[in-house]
This record gives sequence, structure tokens and C-alpha cells, in this order.
Amino acid sequence: MTRIAESELILNARGAVYHLNVRPEELAQTIITVGDPDRVKAVSKHFDQIEGTWQHREFVTHTGFIGQKRVSVVSTGIGTDNIDIVLNELDALANIDFNTRTVKETPVSLEIIRLGTSGSLQPTIPVDSFVVSSHGLGLDNLLPFYTYQNTPEELQLLEAFRGQIRLQPSAARPYLIEASATLRERFTEGFHSGITVTCPGFYAPQGRILRGALSHPDLIDQLTRFSFENRHITNFEMETAGIYGLGRVLGHQCLSISAIVANRIQKEFSKDGNAAVERLIARALEVIAQ
Repeated sequence: MTRIAESELILNARGAVYHLNVRPEELAQTIITVGDPDRVKAVSKHFDQIEGTWQHREFVTHTGFIGQKRVSVVSTGIGTDNIDIVLNELDALANIDFNTRTVKETPVSLEIIRLGTSGSLQPTIPVDSFVVSSHGLGLDNLLPFYTYQNTPEELQLLEAFRGQIRLQPSAARPYLIEASATLRERFTEGFHSGITVTCPGFYAPQGRILRGALSHPDLIDQLTRFSFENRHITNFEMETAGIYGLGRVLGHQCLSISAIVANRIQKEFSKDGNAAVERLIARALEVIAQ
């Protein structure tokens, strides 16, 4: 087996992977990701037992148990650049022998469930509701740096998107990956479902204008109108497509679930987004623990 050099897989003084500051034995096989480091304790407060906590920069990890179910919750920060760090290091913890610096012969497939916030792009999906991302559609530039395979259904959907959404050639190279069917079927009752667009920013990439002029002023309208074989774009945010994409590349089961804190069509914002996130966490943990 090829040895991975110290410059490629960076370990700290305690033998933990560099950015997450976690060792392989400290990570559960079921992982919840959240963007906000402060949201980690909002999840782990529901644990029956906390096994350990670790932090480096914005990356906070708590591992513990809900009943007999061992779970880790990890903060990613914002954006797919951070997702690149977190997903690769989670995979390394599961699939690389840190002593020999070689890839293990038998791969481990992690369950990775994102619990985040998002903006709705459909008038029928109100603030404080929950959306399960059937697909992640990336307008960021992360996945084109990796080799991956799309399914025929994904290619059809992506071609329809490219045909209906007018993007400047230099703006984005869209990609699309489907969620884990195994995880998705566990989150149906009480959840909306649809395509989630992942944007490379919060302001212009999501159609917000403050002082900087927009190069795509009709992007929100285009995304809202998109339709292909009864599939629609329900929401957008900044991480989902990166998680789904690297899940495909590395062989992990991934699902993204969002609390809707804004409806961009109705111009509404949640009066208590934290309460919506708390309800999402409680509901998701109930399902995960089963």
C-alpha cells in the first residue's frame, strides 16, 4: 500500500487529524454536521452520555451516546471550502491507518447528516418548516476538482437545469448529486423534499443586493421556476452539494436537512430561527436514535 506523506495527511502532536483535532477512536460512525460551532452543544445536550469533546479553530466535535447509539456532532463552519476539509478528515479518520499512513483494505461508509438552516425558494414552503434535500446542486467550484460518476437520472436533471437556468459562462460549472436513499427514507413525515442549490456566497450568489450590483439579477426567479419531471428547487444554502459530492467521491451515505429561516419569495424571515433549529435537532435525533 502507498504511504501517505506527512505533508498530505497532517497529524498533530497527539496523533489527531490536524483541523478537526480528533483521533480515529474518538469518532462515531454516525455523524451530524452543523455549521455553527455553538450549535454543537445544542445537539450534544440531548445526548445521554458525552464521551469526549475536542476543538481546533471553528471545528468542534462532541461524541457521545443517545441510548445505545454512538453519535458524533461536528461543526463545519460556512461554505464548501470548509466542507472539503471536514469530509476529507472524517473519511481519513475512518479509512486511513494513522500508524502506517496507508488506506485500510476494507472501506468504512459513514452516515453523515447535516442539520442546518436555509432559505426557501417556493411560496408553499414556509419559514420554520423543514426540508430534506433530495439532491444537492452545486454552483460552487469544489466538486470539479474531484473525479466522480453521475447516475443517468442525475445527468438528465443536470442537463435540464443547464437548459433552463441562464448562468454566465464564468460564473459556475453546476454539478448535481443525489442524497442517500437509505437515509432519506427515514425522514419523510413532517418534511418537505426537493432540490437544494448550494451557493458559493451569501449575498450576490444568493441574489441579495446591498451595494454591489448583481451579475445575475433574475437568479432567484429562475431557480424558483425550474421544473423537470415534477422535481423543483426548494431552497438554497452553502454546504449541501459539497457534502453530497464528497460523499459520492469517498463512499459515504449523506443527507442534508434544513430548517427554513427565510422565504425569499414571500420576503419573510423567521421570528425565532433558533427555536426552529431546536425543533429540527430534536426531531432528527429521535429518528437517528431509532
